[in-house]
Parts: sequence; C-alpha cells; structure tokens
Amino acid sequence: MRYVSFAINPRYQLVKAIHIHYSIDKEGKVRSVTTTTTPSTNFKAPLTQREGFANRVKAFFKEASPTIAQQRMVALLLLICQGGITVTGSIVRVTGSGLGCVTWPNCHPGSLVPVAGAEPVLHQAIEFGNRLLTFVVTAAAVAAVVAVYQAKRRKELKVYAWLSVAGIVVQAVIGGISVHMELVWWMVAAHFLPSMVLVWIAGMLYTRILQHDDGTLTAMYPSVVRSLAIVAAVALSVVLITGTMVTGSGPHAGDAEASLQGRLDVDTEMMAIIHAICMYVYLAFTAITVFLLHRYNAVKTAKKIGWILIVVILVQWAIGVTQFHLGVPRWTIPAHIAMSSVVTAMTSILWANGIHRKDGTSPTTGSPQGDLKYEARQAALALRKGR
Repeated sequence: MRYVSFAINPRYQLVKAIHIHYSIDKEGKVRSVTTTTTPSTNFKAPLTQREGFANRVKAFFKEASPTIAQQRMVALLLLICQGGITVTGSIVRVTGSGLGCVTWPNCHPGSLVPVAGAEPVLHQAIEFGNRLLTFVVTAAAVAAVVAVYQAKRRKELKVYAWLSVAGIVVQAVIGGISVHMELVWWMVAAHFLPSMVLVWIAGMLYTRILQHDDGTLTAMYPSVVRSLAIVAAVALSVVLITGTMVTGSGPHAGDAEASLQGRLDVDTEMMAIIHAICMYVYLAFTAITVFLLHRYNAVKTAKKIGWILIVVILVQWAIGVTQFHLGVPRWTIPAHIAMSSVVTAMTSILWANGIHRKDGTSPTTGSPQGDLKYEARQAALALRKGR
C-alpha cells in the first residue's frame, strides 16, 4: 500500500511528492515502511492567493491526521455541548419561554428571527438563542466525524460520530413538533430523553477514542460486574423517564401562558416519590457495581470513575430533595438537568471502560493508517519549512 504527500513551495507550486510505502498484515499491524521522494518537473504558473489558499485547504484535509489527544478534545467538546444544550433547554422551560418562538422552523410566521412585539422580548431571545445553539452542537458533531475519518479510525468510532449528527437532526425536528403541539408534556419528555441518549453516545466516543484500533479486545470487568452495569444503566433509564413525568405533572409548563394545559394529570408529590424510589434502586446497583470493581481488583481508572459516579448521583439526589421540600423553585431546574447529563455521561464512561483494546501499536492517531498519514504530513511540513 502507498500513501502520497506533497511538498508545496510558497508560490503554491508542487515541488516534491513523498511516497510512503507500507504493508499491513491480517491483524492490521504495520510490518514494513519505506519512503521515497520524487522531484516534480511539471511546474505551472504561480497561482493566485485565493487559489493557493484553496489548495492548502484541500491539502490539509487530504493529509492531516489528528492525534489521539486532538480527537479526544473534539469528543470532549461534543460531550459538553450535548449536555450543555439540555441546560439551556431547561432555562427556556423555567423562564416560560418555550413559545417565545410560536412556530418552527421559523420563529414567527414569515420570519426566521424574533419579531418586535410578537412575544415578550426576553422570551423570544431565550428561545431563539437556544435554537441557535443547535448549530454549535452540530458543528461539534461534524468536527467529531471529520476527526475520526481524517485519522482513519475504526468503524465503531465513526458510528458514534454519525449517530451524534443524526441525533441532533432528529432532536431539532422533535423540538419543532413540540412547539407546534404547544408543549404538551409527553412531547416535551420525548424531546428531553433523546438528549440523554446523545450524551451517552458522546461519553462512549470520548472514552473509546483513546483505544488503539489494532489492539486486542479485552474484557476489563468480570461478567457479573458487566451484568450489574447493564442493570444500573436500565435503572438510570427508568429514573430519567420518571423524572420527565414529575416535570410533566409539575408547575413549569415551559410557557408563561400555558399554565396547566397539556400537563400530566397525576399527583406531582406521588410522582416525585416514585422517581426517588427509582433513583435509590439505581444508586444501589451502582454502589454494588463499584464494590465488585474493588472486590475483583479492577483497574484503577474504573474504580475511580465508579466513585465519581456515586458522588455525582448523591449530588443529584441532594438537588432533588431540595426541590421536593422547597416546592420546585425555578433555580433548581437547570441544576437538576445539568446533573442528569453528568450522571448519564459518567455512567456511559464507566460502561465504556468495561471493554478495552490492549497492546495497540498506533500511539499517535490510534490507527496504523492514521499514524502513517501523520508521519507523511510531518515530513511534508518539514520539507516546506526547509524551502
């Protein structure tokens, strides 16, 4: 197999072609590498500044191969964005701004942006601002897709990245439907729960992106621990679902004029107690899982993540108890939603650490082809600087 990189002089002319020949065995490991350089005799007239910039951009996307650290930074950004937009969504709810934009995809009929006098200025600004943040999250997801493809990473990581992009599109549509349905409780719940799925996926990507593609798949936890982790994850799902039902029966409709219309017609206090019981079950299974991680002497990282997860669950519990006894004050809602994202992310990270790819040989980018691509680009950059 061969990878070719190019050296371009300051006048944007092709100077040298760098040929890197390599062979990869059936296990995906690089066995031999040779490098040759071919001078170019086909010089063309100097390009314009714009043409030269375009060539450099094309060369970057053709040659660049982000390192594992850079890929993980992008994955972390995506994880923060996926969790962060749930918080801004909760601010929309507690400020009664859910119908600050009365339609979708426009903000108002015939206008993509807020219209003076149509709705209170603050409500329009909050709802429209939350919609704009969708583009920030989308940019982070697209950056993750580009990073894993540029680094020639394995299919698993590409799937996580593409699911993030697809999920954001689906979420935007669900959000639009919830506006058209005037924030009926079950539609708002259907808008929140996929966000937690996207946080989970981002946590998986953030964790698994560290593992070399050519490593050997190894179970890091005994089967009993993995089974308990599955049960804990299912319990978390029930906690999140019952949480949306508490909100759906509570006082915060999401729009200042919606009042109790479209709310879940059950006793909020009873629903909160059911939600709390589900949380205690989830905490119990998580605590048992962490105990068994110590019992079976799991790796230090897994035990550390387990304890962090227990701490954030307890913080979330404290916020929930405060809400219950204070009558669900507005300021507690964003904090509770934020911690939901943190708990989901940490559960995902603990789960993702249960399988590890050991003894990989791609320390730079995580994949053999990506490492070769990275080395070729570094050689090309060195030649360019030398000229």
